[in-house]
This record gives sequence, structure tokens and C-alpha cells, in this order.
Amino acid sequence: MDELSPLFAIAIAAELAGMHPQTLRQYDRLGLVSPTRTAGQSRRYSMRDVVQLREIAALGAQGLNLEGIKRILELENQVSSLSDRVRELEHALADELLARPGRRIFAAGTAGEVVSLRAGARAQRPNQVVVWRPLRRG
Repeated sequence: MDELSPLFAIAIAAELAGMHPQTLRQYDRLGLVSPTRTAGQSRRYSMRDVVQLREIAALGAQGLNLEGIKRILELENQVSSLSDRVRELEHALADELLARPGRRIFAAGTAGEVVSLRAGARAQRPNQVVVWRPLRRG
């Protein structure tokens, strides 16, 4: 079962959230929760909607007003969306790096760590050994 699947009618969602159906209608009007609509315009709530309704109840119990709760939910949704986008970009970057072999060069650092180098760059070796032999005269 997908958490975003609109499965629950308003009465079931209200029961799962521990609220009255009229409260869910009010939250829908205020934009706190946006259930999907069927062809007949009845509301269908997902499991994510029910979790969000429970979060609204918890925040309200802590003394936040509905406008404050709405702002918190908007920010949480934005953070979630941005996190998804970052993961998407990380995967795209990893795929791109794998598709272009030889474009990334790695070397071992002085402490054994992996150091990333640009293509064409040489590793710095501050601990090079130099052998000095004096010239022999005569």
C-alpha cells in the first residue's frame, strides 16, 4: 500500500485521526490537508493525510493556532520536497560520473585517505625521498 494512495472516505479518515469529520472539512477549506477528490467530488484521504491530521492535532494540543500549524506544515513539505530533489540530483550526478569513466582520478593522501584530483592534475607528495650523492673528485 502506497502512503499517497487516496483510500479513505472522510468518516474513516476522521476516525483514524481521532477527529470529527466536520474538522476535516474545515482543515480542507483552510488548506491544512488537501485530500484527493473522486469524480463525484467526495474527499479521499491517503495514509499520509491521516498522519498529517494527527500532526495537526498534536501541534494544536501544544497551543499553536491554525495559521502557525499551516506554516509549519508548509515548511515541512518544502523540506521534504527539497530533500527528494537533492537525492534525485545526487543520483543523477552519480550516474553521470559512472557514465564518464576516466574523468575522475583518485590518489592516496599522506594519512591514507582518498583524495580526488582533477583530470591531468598530479598528486602532491610532500614526503618524497631525495637521495644525494656527493660528486667524487679526481
